[in-house]
Amino acid sequence: MNNDLNTKISECERVVLVGIFDGIDIGKKQAEEHIAELELLTYTAGGVTVQKVLQQKNRPDVGSYVGKGKLKEVRDIIREQKADVVIFDDDLSATQARNIEKVTETKVLDRSGLILDIFASRAKSSAAKTQVELAQLQYLLPRLTRYWTHLSRQKGGIGTKGPGETQIETDRRLIGRRIAVLKEKLEKLDLQRKVQRQGRENSLRVALVGYTNAGKSSLLNAITNNSVFAENRLFATLDSTVRRFEIDQEEVLLSDTVGFIRKLPHDLVESFKSTLDEIREADLLLHVVDISSPMKTDYIRTVNETLKELEAEKKSVIMVFNKIDLISSPQELADIRRDYPGSVLVSAERGIGLDEISVEIKKKVERNYIYRKIVIPICNYHVVSFLHDVAEVEHESYDEQKIRLTCRIHEKYSGRLHDMLRKNNASQVLIEDANGE
Repeated sequence: MNNDLNTKISECERVVLVGIFDGIDIGKKQAEEHIAELELLTYTAGGVTVQKVLQQKNRPDVGSYVGKGKLKEVRDIIREQKADVVIFDDDLSATQARNIEKVTETKVLDRSGLILDIFASRAKSSAAKTQVELAQLQYLLPRLTRYWTHLSRQKGGIGTKGPGETQIETDRRLIGRRIAVLKEKLEKLDLQRKVQRQGRENSLRVALVGYTNAGKSSLLNAITNNSVFAENRLFATLDSTVRRFEIDQEEVLLSDTVGFIRKLPHDLVESFKSTLDEIREADLLLHVVDISSPMKTDYIRTVNETLKELEAEKKSVIMVFNKIDLISSPQELADIRRDYPGSVLVSAERGIGLDEISVEIKKKVERNYIYRKIVIPICNYHVVSFLHDVAEVEHESYDEQKIRLTCRIHEKYSGRLHDMLRKNNASQVLIEDANGE
């Protein structure tokens, strides 16, 4: 990436934050909460917020986001506060960013650019670095025009065909090639993950989801007695982490996933889809919520919207309200239990309520198991082997021609079982409810 694309926040840079609200869909109080979240994102990136600016406006100005008059006010604030960066709580078009830079004469970032910067600093594994770089390049590609002022530079002369390319065309071509390479690399990593997940498919798989900084990693550590990195900052972990624990001697695989956030850049969601397959392929989701947050209702809605985008909205979910040690009002806890029946209230930090999670997981999982009584031709013993691998076989008997089994099997294997039975002389196979006799 070109050195002129200077969007990274350096440690302790002074930052002015800017947001707008329409007073209808988003009121002033909600806008203040949104700008407070942007401040936390800025802190996570290493910046120091020196002033926040909110303006009531029906819609963003197409040329300058806040309008020419307000932009001059922002410029004066930047000069007065000696700020290094101005960050906007929405995505900016190339035109808006260029106009703002001209007026303010300072570095300009939008919300997506800031989140991408944080992801880049947090990425540790090869997969995470690849995913973040892909998202950054896809974000950058349509915005190249804001950075280049020497577009008339051309190549020519002996041995060339025509006038050559402008610099921006060269950069677009190079970025396009790099994107193709990164996508190919992610496809290979995705195949590796699929092989790993296939080796775990016989275990119960539970995925932690939630708004960033809800305490998912701390909860995973508390449940599984492990030491996954956890920190009181946004996006402390980017890679999926899988740990094992047991419920009534049954192995459970618990996976931690990247936190969600309001207006999560679409390019990031696309790039991290292979990592987020842990969510799509889980048997059960634990939706972790910071009960102490005044915006918890908005955060729950954001997570549900992201799950819908990932086509995982129909998954079985247990709501887990974390950080109850920060709540002093018994009535507030009672209200949560009333509004979210079947939810679990815990403190991962203090180990409160963790046993209740196992109880609720067992209840949810039991609903997804079905009993079957199956009669199989003895020549199809591989079907029996499959059932021993994925089901609890409670009774098994043989005669010269058939094998009879009564088993308890998770509904996710029912389709595969039916397919196997159809392929193996279905006329001689009987499947009925074990309690149906």
